[in-house]
Parts: sequence; structure tokens; C-alpha cells
Amino acid sequence: MTLEQLRMFVAVAEHQHVTRAAKFLNMTQSTVSAAVLALEQRHGVALFDRVGRSIILNQTGRVFLERAKRVLAEARAAEAALDDLTGLRRGELSVMASLTIAAYWLPRRLAAFHAGYPGIKFDVRIGNTEAVADAVEAGSVEIGLVEGRINRALISSSAVATDELIVVASPGHALARKKRLGGAHLQEATWVLREPGSGTRLAFETLAEEMHLETASLEVVMVLPSNEAVLGTVEAGLGITLTSRSAAKAELAAGLLVELPLPSRLRPFFLIRHKERFRSKVGELAGTWTNRNRGAQLVRNEPERTRSSFG
Repeated sequence: MTLEQLRMFVAVAEHQHVTRAAKFLNMTQSTVSAAVLALEQRHGVALFDRVGRSIILNQTGRVFLERAKRVLAEARAAEAALDDLTGLRRGELSVMASLTIAAYWLPRRLAAFHAGYPGIKFDVRIGNTEAVADAVEAGSVEIGLVEGRINRALISSSAVATDELIVVASPGHALARKKRLGGAHLQEATWVLREPGSGTRLAFETLAEEMHLETASLEVVMVLPSNEAVLGTVEAGLGITLTSRSAAKAELAAGLLVELPLPSRLRPFFLIRHKERFRSKVGELAGTWTNRNRGAQLVRNEPERTRSSFG
């Protein structure tokens, strides 16, 4: 059974005449007659009573007519939905972002995108950088936003913004009174860190390598799975940490944390996708900034801050 057969059956049923139905459909009489006959023969039913040269819809045909109309209505609705998706009037996009991005960078972008395309719905999930990469690779989300470059064969990545990383401590910490700090101070310090697999932990490991810190002998007092937990622990005086300036903004402004006298470090935010999976039109739009005049871009290519890096 095809939608075309259903259309021809409905036309014949409504016109009670094959020739008039064929004219209405702009088809030949033989085509319409053959389609209805094929429908009846395939399912072993008679939908019309043939009385002389006339055809009359029988009880079976009347029951089937209502169902056929509903199927055709659903098909038209599906076509309309595709048209809406093409015009970006409706749709859904699955996005997964790392914790720092989801908490401090993404919300304003989502709000701006929604203002330009209110019919688009977002399925937003949160996890650390490795979890985001896993989700994109598995196809459970279309777009990922992470804090570190992903080196996987099936994942493409592009930098979309720049984050600023700083080292912070509580105001009462011994290092907070120093005017200059070097690698020796960091080597001797007690650290509170994010968990392995997070972008911030990767940035710390890169910092340690660049400053020639002996990571095996660093005193890491606590490893925690969120920025809030890390900053709360540092605020309590248990150590120092490397964090996003955006994450520590409120605590710095309130004087609960202080930035240590070290150059800030820049790191890119990356938008990641699967190289081979289907890319929706909504996803393509969200991954660009070509609609800047509407204020609806989800990501932008210019850095948010420009500061010197550790080195």
C-alpha cells in the first residue's frame, strides 16, 4: 500500500466515479482504476460495489476511507514539518557542553539563538570534556562544546572562542601575599584540582609541563568534579587552583578569592562534531556565526578576552 494508492482511492470514493476522480487527480482513468483494483486485490477486500457502470462505496470502503484520510492528513503534516525544518521555523538540536562552557559561556548564546529562532528547541546535556567527546562519537548528541582539543579520528573540531585561565587562592593563603610567583612556589603549593577528563584538568597538566613542575611530587589535596566544589574548597583555604576567570568571577568580586600574581593563560573552546554523521540544518546554523545580524549565533569565532599566557 502506497500513499499514492490511498490518494487515488480517496478521490474515487469522494467522487463516486473513476473518470471524475482521474480528472481531479490529473491522471488517466486506467491508472486510477488499476490502483484501486490493486489495493483491493492485495488485501482481499472489495471497497466498492460495482452496480452496472457505477461504483458505490460499500461498508468496508467507508470504514477504510476514514482511516485513509487520517493517513493522508498525517503525511501532509509530515511534509509541512519538513518545510518548517527547512525554513528553521521548528526543529530540535542536541548539544552537550563541558561544565565551564555550560555554566558560564553557553547560556547567553542559547538565549540569543532562541530570540532569533524561537521554534528551535534544545536538548542540552552537561559533562566533562571526555564525556562530551564520547557522546558526539556515539551519535547521542549532534554538537559538542569542549575546553580542549579532541584528537579522535571520527571527530572534527574548530575553535569558537577563547577562555582565560588564572590561578586563585583564598585571601589568607600564604601565596596571596606574594608580589611575584615562580615555578618553585607552584611546586611547593597544595593544589585542589578538577577530575581527569575535564578540560580544566588538561589545562593544569599543560601548565605543569610548561613550567617544568614535577607532577608526581605535587601535593594534590583534593580532586573534585565541578568548578563550584573546587572554588569552594580553595575559598576555605585548603589549596590553590587553576580555573576559568568566568567561573571565579563572583568570588573574585566578593573578595572571597584572589588572583595570584601569575600571567593568565588562554585556552580555546572547541565545537566538535562527528565527521560522518548527518548534520541537520539547525546544527549547521548553530555551528556558524553567519546570522550575526539577527543576534542568533550559537558560537562566535572571535576571542572573548586577550591576555598573555603562561610561559
